[in-house]
Amino acid sequence: MAFTELIDLASEKLGGAVLFANDDFFAPKENLLKASTPVWREGEYTDRGKWMDGWESRRRRTPGFDWCIIRLGLPGMIRGVTVDTSYFRGNYPEHCSLEGATLDGLPTVEELTAESVQWVPLLPQMALAGDSQNNFPIKYDERVTHLRFKIYPDGGVARLRVYGIVSPDWDRLKRSGGDIDLAAAENGALVVSCSDMFFGHRHNLIMPGRAANMSDGWETKRRRGPGHDWAIIKLARRGVIHSVEVDTSHFKGNFPESCSLEAYSAGGDQDLTDLSVPWVNLLSRTKLQAHTRHYFDRELQDAGAASHLRFNIFPDGGVSRLRVYGKLVE
Repeated sequence: MAFTELIDLASEKLGGAVLFANDDFFAPKENLLKASTPVWREGEYTDRGKWMDGWESRRRRTPGFDWCIIRLGLPGMIRGVTVDTSYFRGNYPEHCSLEGATLDGLPTVEELTAESVQWVPLLPQMALAGDSQNNFPIKYDERVTHLRFKIYPDGGVARLRVYGIVSPDWDRLKRSGGDIDLAAAENGALVVSCSDMFFGHRHNLIMPGRAANMSDGWETKRRRGPGHDWAIIKLARRGVIHSVEVDTSHFKGNFPESCSLEAYSAGGDQDLTDLSVPWVNLLSRTKLQAHTRHYFDRELQDAGAASHLRFNIFPDGGVSRLRVYGKLVE
């Protein structure tokens, strides 16, 4: 799987934030993690210069570089970054680099900028292209909570995406007792594949909180032939599922007619899209309603401990969130 198919650990939707920047004279540091695609506004200026949709520092007249500190929305193992310089053409940095740190709790800016913080190199100084998606793979197998992003010597970056594998605090989750959401991104679940996601990305299914609107859910194009759409979810850990929520909020004229759920306990690296995979029925095909939170518990069948789910929607449409509550199996 390409690293860009993983969860963006720094996403503001997951709680990511730029806590500090040494300079953001032309454009604020908060733009760096915006969920939206960068835009260009022709002829728009502020009292400091051209309006830009990104983080932009002033022209450096002394030796050194500019930098910012980012708190990841979800701690995890980083597999790659996209440094998006969209619309920065004569004002993008020549190079960038990235460092990571693993810190407990919610350290303050003063604590994060102290010399005692042990920053680990994740990405060496790399050349950037202007007005481009600069993709850099990273293989770091330790849990990271914070990043220090450096640009050389100055300039503007529209967006930073930090893709990786979520590493939740399992000790805390186990101490909480009871069922947990095995399909939640914040617990380490991942939507590994789907039949279609023309209108809304598959990862939206497992994002925290309620969907803001239709664009914040998973939505397929209109199906003109036989068949149905589906998504395969790798659960955070193997578990026995006790209840499910299928939320079609905001989908009123385009919700699926019905849905079903199948479970599987993987024993290797099998391609789960293969027709030979022995999926076990968890929820039989069930009618859905528009703009509704559907709860299922007594309707669920015993599927044993599951590591993956296949969520089927008939024939197509949009679902804003899928919640799968169950007990961990060690």
